[in-house]
Amino acid sequence: MTDATSLIVHLAAARGVDTQWWDWRGEHRDVPEDTLRAVLEAMGEDVGSEAEVAAGLERARTAPWRRTLPPTVVQREGDPLRLLVHVPHGSEVAVHVVLEGGARRDLDQLEHVVEPVDVDGALVGEAAFAVPADLPLGWHELVARTDASPDPGSRAVLVTVPQRLELPPVLAEEPRTGLMTQLYQVRGSGSQGIGDLGDLATLGEWAARAHDAHFVLVNPLHAAEPVAPMEPSPYLPTSRRFLNPVYTDLRQVPGLDALPTTARTEYDALVAEAAALNAADTIDRDAAWALKQAALRIAYRYLAEDHASGVAALHASEGQALVDFATWCSLATEHGTLWETQWPQELHDPASDAVAAHRDAHRAEISFHVWLQWVVRGQLTAAQARLRAAGMGIGMVADLAVGIHPEGADAWALGDALARGIDVGAPPDQFNQLGQNWSQPPWRPDRLAELGYAPFRHMLHAVLADAGGLRIDHIIGLFRLWWVPEGHAPGEGAYVRYDHEALVGILALEAHRAGCLVVGEDLGVVEPWVREHLLERGVLGTSVAWFEWGEDGRPLPPEDYRELCLATVTTHDLPPSAGYLALEHVAIRERLGLLTRPVEEERAAEEGSVRAVREALRERGLLEDVDAPVAAVVAALHAWIGQTPSRMRGVALTDLVGDVRAINQPGTDEEYPNWRLPLAGPDRRPVLLDDLVEG
Repeated sequence: MTDATSLIVHLAAARGVDTQWWDWRGEHRDVPEDTLRAVLEAMGEDVGSEAEVAAGLERARTAPWRRTLPPTVVQREGDPLRLLVHVPHGSEVAVHVVLEGGARRDLDQLEHVVEPVDVDGALVGEAAFAVPADLPLGWHELVARTDASPDPGSRAVLVTVPQRLELPPVLAEEPRTGLMTQLYQVRGSGSQGIGDLGDLATLGEWAARAHDAHFVLVNPLHAAEPVAPMEPSPYLPTSRRFLNPVYTDLRQVPGLDALPTTARTEYDALVAEAAALNAADTIDRDAAWALKQAALRIAYRYLAEDHASGVAALHASEGQALVDFATWCSLATEHGTLWETQWPQELHDPASDAVAAHRDAHRAEISFHVWLQWVVRGQLTAAQARLRAAGMGIGMVADLAVGIHPEGADAWALGDALARGIDVGAPPDQFNQLGQNWSQPPWRPDRLAELGYAPFRHMLHAVLADAGGLRIDHIIGLFRLWWVPEGHAPGEGAYVRYDHEALVGILALEAHRAGCLVVGEDLGVVEPWVREHLLERGVLGTSVAWFEWGEDGRPLPPEDYRELCLATVTTHDLPPSAGYLALEHVAIRERLGLLTRPVEEERAAEEGSVRAVREALRERGLLEDVDAPVAAVVAALHAWIGQTPSRMRGVALTDLVGDVRAINQPGTDEEYPNWRLPLAGPDRRPVLLDDLVEG
């Protein structure tokens, strides 16, 4: 290793970048130097010369000494905390806390003697203060006063978070079963080409009353593009803070009866035209949204004034972020949805004069997009209320995508809180042997802390607002993320570490305040201590039957599943159970060239897994014959999950109707109709919600 390489490796380690990793076969890998350089540059480091890298190392070493207070301090409720404060050597300092409610608490200084540190030619001293253990949960402010000149580090965020999330009463009593579905798949006869929030309520009411279901886990409902082409993946949204109005049920927009006769006739015609899309065997979001948006513009024209107070309340709650989102929607309508590559340079900064001028010139259009958020948010609130009224102890479990579209509204509004020139992904594994690139910019760990985690906090607050629970996709991303520099293959990335104590703590605080449980999707390559930490904090894990194997190479017995988890047979990244048993996943990957070993070898391995599962089901007495029909095996698999101690047991709606098609093939884009397939039966023909609830 050269001196230059050694410096890069040390700087990477200092900035939380892992320089080595273990692949899915257990082989040790070193991260290439060019990957480390690209990742460090995305973190704001200059790495063009040895001198610059050495300077970066010195800055990293002295970083805590360069500001009076840490940018964000996280305290667990009931734990005292030792706070280190840095001031010019010889200066006096006092620190107090302004509590979220406005009260003040002065902190006691502790005995603390250390040698001062030279920072850029000036000596900096260190003092210690005691943060008391009895601070209430919430978002507080630390204030440091010195006899030297004030500096930017004199104020900081102090957040006091729960030790752990407690189970809601309904789960504390006994394990509960619920449905899992991709909402857009669930079309009723009155839907407008795509499953909507009215369909969610209908589905949940049926599941609660007919099957004692206590939750419905849906795909992310995050906002997508306001104009075609709308990104089909709910896991690549334009914003995670706001909702996709394509899920609006046009039949339930408030005040429709007040529409003038001519407007109502035009509106109803658009609803009927959109409903005709239900006959298609694929979901056409662009067609559905074009018709829905036309109808909603009619409603807005006549009803917006009647809705003014409700919209004003939403505006007061969401503030400038809502204005920025609506502004982005207006700009995207005029200039295209790819702001970095399609918009004039002067529109790249939300705070620019050009953007302000656009707001002034397009107030009506921006107000329309704010109104859309009020309508869809109201329908989500109503759907959750209907689920709870039907007897569900939890109701809707929302889903939080791991990231956002690189040229979407959040990427535009959040600025350098996101790393540029980097995509989030995953290294190669058994099911994606070339690795994955999800085309999403990651949070910058340093900027999140400097911003007091405000973007993360506000996003969580919005997603939790109308839910009984929250699933966190790829929750391992709160601990480390696989960063793939642009131009690199997915396997040529590096893991970047995050302050999990802060992120998980803030998640626990916001979920506690919303009265929500949290399920972490902790599949894939997971360091063992991570699951232990999540368990300690009361975050449920995820167990999928096809991924649960004992040390003896046999399916893990039901009684050995984790108690604090959501146990399921399948997941949206696998085919439904009937399709998995038929090796649909192998056929897809062979057809798309995603295998890294001969298909015969792959098929034999998967056939062996399926055979082992069938034999385990027969030995358990859940299957009469190891060669039983697929439907019998699917039923036995769910009975297997029913024997686990897991507090949540999820049944995929696709399994209930016998669907065989994979909804998503990870690692692909247009090669496969990801996220576009409606609910279908064994014959691959669409199934309507009406057939399900009336059957």
